[in-house]
Amino acid sequence: MKVITASQVAELIPDGATVAGTGFGGIQQPEYLMVAIEQAFARDGHPRGLTYVHSAGQSDLSGGGLDHLAHEGLLRRVIGGHFRQAVNLGRMILDNALEAYNLPQGVIALLYREIAAKRPGLITHAGLGTFVDPRLEGGKMNERTTDELVQVVELAGREWLFYPSLPIDVALVRMTAADPHGNLVESREACRMESLPLAMAAHNSGGIVIAQVEEVLDRPLRPMEVTVPGIHVDYVVVAPPEHHRQTTDYQFNPLFVGMESAEAPEIPILPLDERKVIARRAAMELFDGAVVNLGIGMPEGVASVAYEEGVFDRLNLTVESGTIGGVPAGGLSFGATANPIATIAHDSQFDFYSGGGLDLTFLGLAEFDAAGNVNVSRFGKIVAGCGGFVEISQNAHEVVFCGTLTASGLKTEVADGRLIIAHEGKLTKAREHVQQVTFSGAEALRRGVPVKYVTERCVFALRPEGVALVEVAPGVEIERDILAQMEFAPIVAPDVRPMSAALFGGERMGLQLRAAAH
Repeated sequence: MKVITASQVAELIPDGATVAGTGFGGIQQPEYLMVAIEQAFARDGHPRGLTYVHSAGQSDLSGGGLDHLAHEGLLRRVIGGHFRQAVNLGRMILDNALEAYNLPQGVIALLYREIAAKRPGLITHAGLGTFVDPRLEGGKMNERTTDELVQVVELAGREWLFYPSLPIDVALVRMTAADPHGNLVESREACRMESLPLAMAAHNSGGIVIAQVEEVLDRPLRPMEVTVPGIHVDYVVVAPPEHHRQTTDYQFNPLFVGMESAEAPEIPILPLDERKVIARRAAMELFDGAVVNLGIGMPEGVASVAYEEGVFDRLNLTVESGTIGGVPAGGLSFGATANPIATIAHDSQFDFYSGGGLDLTFLGLAEFDAAGNVNVSRFGKIVAGCGGFVEISQNAHEVVFCGTLTASGLKTEVADGRLIIAHEGKLTKAREHVQQVTFSGAEALRRGVPVKYVTERCVFALRPEGVALVEVAPGVEIERDILAQMEFAPIVAPDVRPMSAALFGGERMGLQLRAAAH
């Protein structure tokens, strides 16, 4: 292991190299190393023609992370799990300025292990029937992107997707400290990324590993503290604090790593509006002891409702970053958790998720269609990416999508136990066909997974014959407020029933956790 300066980083990266980096939003993102690459390219025009691989989104909506690499000529190809916060890179993708692939977050994290072990690639069900399936889009994000990186294979009597291995020339990892042997520890990081398999993948590909750290210790780490052994690490760069924030929102929050014995932070109580109505109805699907994943945005309200109703401690919340228990953070700290009871590696969490470890997941509802498909990854000129959505939605035992039925101008009032639509949204989320299939209704039906679509005015359920309207809010007219606001005609269930009036009341709803369904 050799300690180098940031200005030396770019000299180690040859033109045309495949570079892979850790990071979950701003968490464990090697920001200082990315800045060094950007500055070298601006000064010398090198390195150039790079392929950059990342599992989770790595940016902050303000030009950080992946956007440091968003310069024509610097990147030739990007293979990533999420792009929404990398605005400049998203623009390059739309402009066909580089080749771009969106693959499931967990797939990329787990693929590093296959590369490290010199196996041919990753065989998994993750992505079947979605836009990642080569029979749909193969994960390709623009017209310039033509190579097929995903294959359909048959093994043991069923279909799988095969994601071939690719050599990693340079691994950029972000850790807390290095010891004199080059061993790396992540004791102050908000989660544990796939740093070890990525370092092994680069080392065994004949490449190099560059680690960004806060400090170099003058003492050896205890063996059990080591996340990445020094035998896998070639270079270490010490970053200044401004380029080594724990999350985008925090320089350092000790609650994210259990360094302070403090009560879990209180979860804000939501005002009574359409978001709370949706969260309340979704929370009715919870059961005692459930292992749960909450998506960012609207689904975060489920945690608030559970807290307000006094049942939060009877749930096991998890985040795809690897945290278990505690209070998941939102916003630009998503991926971190205050007072988690455990934190496992990002790639290991996806092993757990992909194998069916989740009882329930609550996810966002951007678009859905008559086949029950959901899109959260691509909207016109917005390049979002699927992140962990594919694996989470495809493998949980029950799936609840949460969102308003219409958008852009929707205004509602909640009063006297009923919903009043004061101004209808201009855009419907119930599309004849979603723009991109991030969740496959057909795959869910094949697996027999219960799926619900919870909105502020009604609830739909996925059935073999299609999407069915099963609940309607008090004060809502089915024809005017629901059917007329949809591009497709749902099945109107003969047993359609009213949504509970308690969802629309000002007091606690008296949530009772249901019995486990399995």
